[in-house]
Amino acid sequence: MKEKFDKLKQYLRELDKQGLCLAFSGGIDSCALLYLCKNLNVIAVTFKSIFQTEQEINEAKEFCNFYGIKQKIIKYSPLENDLTQNNSKDRCYHCKKLIFSKLKEYAGKRIILDGTNADDIKTYRPGLKALKELGIYSPLADFGITKKEIIDFAKEESIKNYEKPSSPCIATRFPYNTPLREEMIETAKKGEEIIKNFGSSNCRFRIHDNIARIEINQEEIEKFIRYRKDILNKLKTLDIKYITLDLECLRSGSMDI
Repeated sequence: MKEKFDKLKQYLRELDKQGLCLAFSGGIDSCALLYLCKNLNVIAVTFKSIFQTEQEINEAKEFCNFYGIKQKIIKYSPLENDLTQNNSKDRCYHCKKLIFSKLKEYAGKRIILDGTNADDIKTYRPGLKALKELGIYSPLADFGITKKEIIDFAKEESIKNYEKPSSPCIATRFPYNTPLREEMIETAKKGEEIIKNFGSSNCRFRIHDNIARIEINQEEIEKFIRYRKDILNKLKTLDIKYITLDLECLRSGSMDI
């Protein structure tokens, strides 16, 4: 692992001759990559839309402030794009094409980086096609650095937010081909906020028409059941008819099955 990161550091220094722009979500992957770039000529660019929560945006700001890194917030409206709003199976491709095209306009001659890791390229991620078409650099993936190696490196370096759980785009809370509406996106956000306020470290509030399917970590099921009535009373204010707990628990890409 150390050899991989040493080679990556040297590679980033070489790229820095043109200046760097890093697409910075505030997740562990982009945090680790930005940490490696913190002494280089880098600008962290964070996209802000209905697909992100205020907490995610604030945490990204705090990270940049903590390390003294210049940050640019770019606002965009994904639901104005019909191809994204219709939520087809390649939604992520169209959304990534939109936001990274905006980033290219902003970056000018700077090289654009993103936090895709080596594990990501082995899963269903149509957005990667857009990155390739636009010439975006994904150095973590290029150097074969996995999610586990990123987490281990972040712990070793005591990188801020290294314990932060992954938080995929809120659009993943809906089945493909379900048109995305602003009010339902806000419902998904509020549902997850309610569950986390009762002590869940990570969860998904996935909405299937008038049914909500809750995914939480397996080890948190007993605690969830203990507070079930209180959680349910809060969730019922969201105008969802049926609220269910998924016994397969929290898992990435459950809408891709």
